[in-house]
Amino acid sequence: MARHALPAVDSTNAFAASLAPGLSGPAWVIAGEQTAGRGRRGRPWSSPRGNFYGSLVMKPAGPADQVALRSFAAALALYDACVNLTGLPQAFALKWPNDVLCNGGKLAGILLESAGQGGQVSHLVIGIGVNLIAAPTPEQVEPGAVAPVSLLGETGLRIPPETFLDHLAPAFAAWEATFTTEGFAPLRAAWLSRAARLGEKIRARTGTTTRDGIFETIDSTGALVLNMSGTRVAIPAAEVFF
Repeated sequence: MARHALPAVDSTNAFAASLAPGLSGPAWVIAGEQTAGRGRRGRPWSSPRGNFYGSLVMKPAGPADQVALRSFAAALALYDACVNLTGLPQAFALKWPNDVLCNGGKLAGILLESAGQGGQVSHLVIGIGVNLIAAPTPEQVEPGAVAPVSLLGETGLRIPPETFLDHLAPAFAAWEATFTTEGFAPLRAAWLSRAARLGEKIRARTGTTTRDGIFETIDSTGALVLNMSGTRVAIPAAEVFF
């Protein structure tokens, strides 16, 4: 698989998207520094040197809603890479919809961006940021959000970005192969087995609507399922607070 390592870039997602027209297969882009990194909902992503900034660009087949399920493949691959590098499976958990936690703090985030028309996707970019050596301060994140942590701070291990990609890329390839041959069901089961706060009360906020309930499961579309006083509610998109 092609790999592009850049000393600095505005956004690995933007650079990866620029490669899409000439792709003959999936390609990874990593950068030592981002000058205009972004997270979900256009939020700026703090990008000090030493952390991991990477994007995978690919041309997946299938409708947009199925293509988007690769966010779960990315989360599982991140979990696997972290466990393989640290030997600490108990330290990591997956927070719906697309964060990885370490000892309860936010270690990594995932941002999917795509282009296409007519319900079909021409290319998909999976952006991944991991706090390998430094994390934003609590003041830099949304009030009530999970506090950020770094891998170095939580485990004492200093992992270079290139080494992290050496573990992340094959882990994603394995989950991608499972997804394309067996569908979402095995990814859903694996994700739920690693899920943070499953069976516990959480808060899901979509726009101005806030829902409190027991995190029961995720459904076959990847939506969060809350049990709200005995009523099961499927939520396709939301910010989750503990």
